Amino acid sequence: MRRLAALAVLPFLAAGAASAESITVYAPAGEQPALTLPSYRPPLEGARELRLDVGIGSGLFRAANDPPHVYHAVSDRGPNFTCQEAEDLLAVKAEAICPEADGVKAGAGRLYPLPDYNVSIYQITLDPDAKTFTVSGVIPLKTASGKPIVGMTNPLTVARTEVPRDGSGKVIAQNPDSIDAEALVRLADGRFFIAEENAPSVVEVSAEGVITRRHVPAGTEPDFAGADYEVVGTLPAILAKRQSNRGLESIALGDDGRTLYTLMQNPLANPDAKAYGDAINTRLLQLTIGEGSPAALEVTAEYVYQLDDFQKFAAAGATDAKRPSSLRISEMLALDNGRFLIDERTDEIAKLFEITVEGATNILGTEWDDPATSPSLEQADLETAGIVPVRKTEMLVASSLEDAAIRYPAKIEGLALTAEGDLMIINDNDFGIAGLPNRVVVVKDSGIGPR
Repeated sequence: MRRLAALAVLPFLAAGAASAESITVYAPAGEQPALTLPSYRPPLEGARELRLDVGIGSGLFRAANDPPHVYHAVSDRGPNFTCQEAEDLLAVKAEAICPEADGVKAGAGRLYPLPDYNVSIYQITLDPDAKTFTVSGVIPLKTASGKPIVGMTNPLTVARTEVPRDGSGKVIAQNPDSIDAEALVRLADGRFFIAEENAPSVVEVSAEGVITRRHVPAGTEPDFAGADYEVVGTLPAILAKRQSNRGLESIALGDDGRTLYTLMQNPLANPDAKAYGDAINTRLLQLTIGEGSPAALEVTAEYVYQLDDFQKFAAAGATDAKRPSSLRISEMLALDNGRFLIDERTDEIAKLFEITVEGATNILGTEWDDPATSPSLEQADLETAGIVPVRKTEMLVASSLEDAAIRYPAKIEGLALTAEGDLMIINDNDFGIAGLPNRVVVVKDSGIGPR
């Protein structure tokens, strides 16, 4: 595992702040077994070795009554990349590492170097004096019968999905138990709710890491017939039209402790992938948690969130902002009094927006949830359609393209508030595949937080 040096507290100016703020960067506290993974080299002559480590930054949460400096983070589905990406990462041809097999064409699919990686929740503790963080606890996800939850794709037929291959390029079976965990909240009784990208779904998890119920788009339940936990079709059916790898990456817990909010990462492929590529209208769900566990969830509202102009990201230096679909929503943080912070990003730049749903149009159960509606919500002009989207205000631009001494990490995917009410950020390091380190940043005087 690479050891990262801690950086000093340095000034930075936020887009929405009236005065300079400061950031403190925390690095992993030396070698940590919980973050260590074996290196990967495919069985091909001349292939490059990849050094891997656990990526804990897909989501972040701290409850108001948690001890100071203690947070919960979550890993996603484990090390993975497409066969085409293997050409740059491994210095091998896609067709060589992913040969034709089992009806899958050469060069197609997604490689999982460690297909048995157990998706987990990680407790992390910050040391403000040393400017380091330590993994102080691990909760591996599992089924009630003890089967570990891995990150393979599900055998989906309604929604689009991908073909998984192991580290040698062999096609492997999809798994109905698998989840791609991308965000989490924790209730007062210790239960977690996780936003999941693949189905997409909202997953209830016990304090011990047992998946007790998975909520998926209505009508897709048969795709999970072999799952070793209960699956219910709670979410609007139209969410199954998500573009592949563009499901749910965000979840927030309201002030009452019983209301969840989650945003689709991108507009749906509704009616098709072209609509997804051009659209800026994405869907925000409000859900009420029922009594008991496993809990019933009821979708009580659906609002429209509009993505920022991708050209503004490009103007700020983001070389990966080339079209509307270059942007995605990777986190949602509850502030107070019905306010939320949204992480809208490319891999290079994240913009944080404060939003409120007050005054926004509730489209739940309307024609906009009907895939036969034309133009679709994704194609619609909201003013013409009479839809008021959620209000948003840009608060901070976190760029990994700034001077190396003060830059934020790339791929920011986790947000939380510290015990003092300051903003905390963590990045998804993609399990070290591209050489990104996991870093935690605490931002003071940003204008973001309780008021």
